[in-house]
Amino acid sequence: MLLQVAHPVVGAGVADHSEFLEDRWGRLLRTVESTTRFLGYRGDAAGRRETARLREVHRDIKGVDARGRRYHALNPEAYLWVHATLLHGMLEAQRLFARPVPPARAAALFEEWRQLAFALGVAERHVPEDPAAFRRYFDAMVNDRLEDNETVRLLIRLDREPLPPPPRWPLPDVAWQGLAVPTTAMLRRVGVGSLPPVLRARFGLAWSAADEWGFRRFAQAMRTADAALVGPLRYTPIAARAMRAARHRR
Repeated sequence: MLLQVAHPVVGAGVADHSEFLEDRWGRLLRTVESTTRFLGYRGDAAGRRETARLREVHRDIKGVDARGRRYHALNPEAYLWVHATLLHGMLEAQRLFARPVPPARAAALFEEWRQLAFALGVAERHVPEDPAAFRRYFDAMVNDRLEDNETVRLLIRLDREPLPPPPRWPLPDVAWQGLAVPTTAMLRRVGVGSLPPVLRARFGLAWSAADEWGFRRFAQAMRTADAALVGPLRYTPIAARAMRAARHRR
């Protein structure tokens, strides 16, 4: 999310139009459900409907940001950037915490990502043509386009605070705090450690040699645990079901 909202158009749109502060759990769950449809986990027809719905939802998200710049959520650069962070996130998570995606599989994943970009309505001229072009595009965006803005500041502040208990949480709030406080600290550390170093500096996020050492040890522990997992345990239930269904269709 930090990568996404650091784009000036995305950051302004979230600041002016998102309700995530008022309904953080609802926004999170709706995003997860949208992603499962969009990625095809609910079937191809549901994926097509979701891409059309997303464009319609973003059609009226526009305005003028804090620096006087006009923005529109369907700006091709911004729309593609949000989509790009999904591919980067998947590959980077595998590289850091599991086993790097093999080149052939990464190329197939990239091509699927391209096709999803077209389904979202991004014109072909805006979409990198191969994995090497994507890497150059991503690095250029990080180095030259992303910025420290109001929404970045808000997310950094919220990252220091646990989410409130989810709706219908059955236990006392103190039980939630016992779970949420250490989890929040761990996720914040992982999130900061996973950022490109240039963005940590741009956002003013302190990161010492000791922090880097601890992060690398944590990543190594995750890779060790991943190596011990059998195949089905590496996937969320909805992804595992989708993979089984795809195999049965062949």
